[in-house]
Amino acid sequence: MRDGSYTYKLFHRSDFSAFWALFTDNIVNLMVLAGICQFVFQMPAEIVYGRIVPGAGVAILAGIVAYVALAKRAAHLHGRDVTALPYGISTPVMFVYLFGVIGPIYWATNDPLLAWQVGIGAGFMGGIVAALGAVVGPWLKRVTPRAGMLGTLCGIALVFIGSVPLATVFENPFIGFASMIIILWGLVGRFRLPYNIPAGLLALIVGTMVALMLGTSTLSLEGTGFYPPLPYIGDLIAGIQYLFANPELFLVLVPVQIYNFIETMNNVESAEAAGDHYPVATCQITDGVGTMIGAVFGSPFPTTAYIGHPAYKRMGAHAGYIIGVGTVIPLAAFFGLLAFLNNLIPVAAAAPVLVFVALSLITNTAHSVKTEHMAAVTIAMMPHVSAFLMVKWAALIGALGAVGVAGVPQLGDAALTSALLQQGAHFSGHLSLSQGAILTGLIWGAIVAYVIDGNFRGAGGFAIAAAAMSALGIIHGASLHWPELNSVTGGYLIAAAFLFIYPLFHKEDDLVNANVVLEETPPQAAE
Repeated sequence: MRDGSYTYKLFHRSDFSAFWALFTDNIVNLMVLAGICQFVFQMPAEIVYGRIVPGAGVAILAGIVAYVALAKRAAHLHGRDVTALPYGISTPVMFVYLFGVIGPIYWATNDPLLAWQVGIGAGFMGGIVAALGAVVGPWLKRVTPRAGMLGTLCGIALVFIGSVPLATVFENPFIGFASMIIILWGLVGRFRLPYNIPAGLLALIVGTMVALMLGTSTLSLEGTGFYPPLPYIGDLIAGIQYLFANPELFLVLVPVQIYNFIETMNNVESAEAAGDHYPVATCQITDGVGTMIGAVFGSPFPTTAYIGHPAYKRMGAHAGYIIGVGTVIPLAAFFGLLAFLNNLIPVAAAAPVLVFVALSLITNTAHSVKTEHMAAVTIAMMPHVSAFLMVKWAALIGALGAVGVAGVPQLGDAALTSALLQQGAHFSGHLSLSQGAILTGLIWGAIVAYVIDGNFRGAGGFAIAAAAMSALGIIHGASLHWPELNSVTGGYLIAAAFLFIYPLFHKEDDLVNANVVLEETPPQAAE
């Protein structure tokens, strides 16, 4: 109920706990990208800590300013407290930019400066694509069942945000278990810790102390200094020119940015399922503009509304937690503190926080969709398992070559594919599912949800859309190409034909699912 005396407080004591969770998520991303750029792509520290990291700080700051304003607007519009959308660098898209754009340029030219220039050029152009998602985002949100949108996010949460950090915990059990039990106690179990200390903060402190005692962390001020954010217009133009001279790079760039704006749409739906309503088009524009600002100031990596709003909502956070992140992360970036934190905080100490975010998202999804639609959620998760397998198989092949194994075939080699199939590893199928996994998950989740509801026309519409996208290589393809009728496209067309034709030859009563609940009402937000 709206009340004229209502005042939205930006800061709440719960924001302190939420801050440590979101801070950890962002700082881990920055640590990972800095390490890969510096040690894999041989970028000098001047580029990594002097340009990329400060640029990312500017992008995060710009987006958080917008999302705080959106939270204040939503709170006053609905007359109740809301949790601001979390924001930061998109984890899945970050890896695509690293190994799909920056890496190939570096490996082809052995020029880390050019690789960075192309990276920021790709980031700027990708931000334009992401912002254009606002044109179709609201319509997509209306026609896509919640189970499809949230299910594909659950797939990302399960394999990349949950399983990978959990493996890190088990790689360093002394550190990881010490942090993990605190996260389980304070954030999952929601028990009060002594002196109300935030579980995320205590987990980082304890994990770091254990690492220091084991000698796996160090206190080092190397790399610290003042790195003011500066615009790199000349480098940006050089990168964009290289992109247009080599348009095949757009075949990587466009699909992944389509993924990014759909990820934003799904995260807004996730927030809505938790009780907070935000305009999807505005959020998509914010993410696109934030990415472009970051590119101007030296960061190639796209920003987005983060997965995990339900976790922060569950903590009772307002907007203070993202204000804290929007203050601390840029300051750390501008003063080179990321290098210090990279040496001090072990990944295993931070990983349990990401596991908690994955658990919260999946649990909230189970509570916010109809029970019958859990089948749709489940199938939407499956393509991400295939994406995970492809990443790890590629890493295995690279590792074999790195240790000097001679004659290692590349993934996709016909003999290797045949041998994998004989061993029960269905490489071709997993490859197809992994290509455009977030879209594939969303599509199959929507198809299954509509079939459960007896809406065959809606299911058929998604099957036709999938056929069109697979014909162009947006999904189930390595790159964009002119339309072609391949086997997957044909399969989608057959499925669509069945979904449209089948109802015409059956009585209307035969098409009613007696077990389905017709109304899907989102849970009421806590007052």
